[in-house]
Amino acid sequence: MIPEIRKLNGIDTLFVNDEPFFCLAGELHNSSASDLKYMEEHVWPLLQGLNMNSVIVPLYWELIEPEEGKYDFSPVQGLIEQARDNQMKLIFLWFGLWKNAESMYVPGWMKKDTQTYFRAEKVNGERMTTISPLCRAAVEKDKAAFRQVMRFIRSFDEKESTVIVMQVENEIGLLGTARDYCKAANDAFEAAVPEKLTEALQLPAGTWKEVFGKDAEESFMAYSFAKAVEEIAAAGREEYPLPCYANAWLRQYPWYPGSYPSGGPVVEMQPIWRATAPSLFTFGPDIYVSYVPSIMDEYHADNNPLFIPEVRKDAVTASYCLYAFGKHNAICYSPFGVEELNMDPDAIDKPPMEVMIALNIDPSAFDIAGSKEYVAAAYKLVEDMKPQYLQYRGTSHMQAYCKKSETDFGAFLEFEEFDLQVAYAPRIPFKPLGAGIVYELEPNKFLLCGMMSTFTFMPKAGENVKIDIVKLEEGHLEKGEWVSGRVLNGDEKMMLRLGDVPQCLMVEIYKY
Repeated sequence: MIPEIRKLNGIDTLFVNDEPFFCLAGELHNSSASDLKYMEEHVWPLLQGLNMNSVIVPLYWELIEPEEGKYDFSPVQGLIEQARDNQMKLIFLWFGLWKNAESMYVPGWMKKDTQTYFRAEKVNGERMTTISPLCRAAVEKDKAAFRQVMRFIRSFDEKESTVIVMQVENEIGLLGTARDYCKAANDAFEAAVPEKLTEALQLPAGTWKEVFGKDAEESFMAYSFAKAVEEIAAAGREEYPLPCYANAWLRQYPWYPGSYPSGGPVVEMQPIWRATAPSLFTFGPDIYVSYVPSIMDEYHADNNPLFIPEVRKDAVTASYCLYAFGKHNAICYSPFGVEELNMDPDAIDKPPMEVMIALNIDPSAFDIAGSKEYVAAAYKLVEDMKPQYLQYRGTSHMQAYCKKSETDFGAFLEFEEFDLQVAYAPRIPFKPLGAGIVYELEPNKFLLCGMMSTFTFMPKAGENVKIDIVKLEEGHLEKGEWVSGRVLNGDEKMMLRLGDVPQCLMVEIYKY
């Protein structure tokens, strides 16, 4: 069966080979997949030992259609074959017309023909490196190429379902300007907002300024990009209906459109994107800021399942992984530049500080000391708890928590017969943060999974009772089965605590 998004107990879930599949993934650096030999020698070996089940890999339009109308699918086929050899699923990134608010990966023949494939312009007439989404000729070429890519993937991979999801373009929008001011864009901006959009958003008719006011420029770009992406995605899905999504460069300081890519599928623009691009099942955040859990809280909604294609890769990412799946039913979690986790931290070239400052990236997001062990343990825990996770997610019997800031000291979780106070360990460099998932297996029996946390069970308000432990076990899960370790008693049961490596405790309690 073709991979698809289905509702499972009311929760959007990716199914692969007719089974729920949770992408314990990592995204490669932008150029890693441009050379199959390089991948074989320098990338796939570095993905071992991380307990990943999928990898996010770019497909480059410039390599697939180096001559206009002539396609070379050997890079696509080679990546699929390598993934099979390494027992990995693939999520492909279509680096087509737009990548990081520029047109970097379009073929050379398109780059050089600036009359046919015209650029977006700033208000002063300066032409940008970004091809305008109002350029029909460019959109038609991208549609044709993406259609051919999807047709090839289906012909080569449908039976094995190595490729499970497609990202269409990458971090779309315009940097340095709130909107495109080329002639085609100016004409469209002065015209009425399309009736289909105003009806979908239940807004009055009028021009973009009349309808959207101060948000007119960004709203116009969101519609323009979403319309182009919908055409591209729909054309590909006609050939092979894999789940497709778009990703967002976050709206962040200094907060005005153009300081981040104006028109991308940020939360504020998602109503426009959703109405205009129904072929996309979600809009995922790329997260390098320090407030990762808050971004997850913002991007996960009933009509927007959480899919994180890029996220920071320092040690705290293991904590955020548990929060993504435990709190937000994530479909995918994927640190960026994942191949570096198995490298010597001192041998890695970090982005220049001026680049990180310009892009408002938290520099610590690239500190990988300890990350390999923590990510591998978190991924293994998520995979091993899958039966419990599928049984309890979406219910009050499974609750997740995560330290969100330096002033966040713990969580208070309410269960059927008991309440649970969780205290977070102080933040320690190169260690995870307090995070975890708690399963209420019975009213008095709990499975505690996580790290950097201390637990105190409490009676319900008004109950004149005390609480003590019947039995406390160390252990771990293997495919959902509890494997007991030491039974802790005496002094060793005085405090319920999880250390820095993701682990589990089974505890049975009683009131007296």
